[in-house]
Amino acid sequence: MEKGTSIKELTKAEEQVMQILWKIKKGFVNDILDNLPDPRPAYNTVSTIVRILVKKGFVSYTAYGKSHEYFPVISKKEYTRAFLNGMLSGYFSNSYKQLVSFFSKENNLSITELEEIRAIMDEEIEKQKNQNQ
Repeated sequence: MEKGTSIKELTKAEEQVMQILWKIKKGFVNDILDNLPDPRPAYNTVSTIVRILVKKGFVSYTAYGKSHEYFPVISKKEYTRAFLNGMLSGYFSNSYKQLVSFFSKENNLSITELEEIRAIMDEEIEKQKNQNQ
């Protein structure tokens, strides 16, 4: 997806179907149904959700007669990035510092989790320093 192109937000049901398609890479409606937790929705419900995802540009398909094998055209990483960027701008004034502060305070992160986050940040700082030299 091109930079600056907005990705539509998914409903919970649409996101659940996308999570399955990202996991299985491609599949028919029955394949998606097989991967849904019980109680499973009706076949027609899943079929409708998949058609909506096609209209939204998240999914495409290969037709085999009347059957369609669906596959994601937006990666999980692309969607996650767009979703987080939307949350960042909508709730944290585009400030990563505010976002990290919120999650570290509100979720009562353990010392181990905070140290792991710090290690990730230290690694990224070193990587960027080395790229800028």
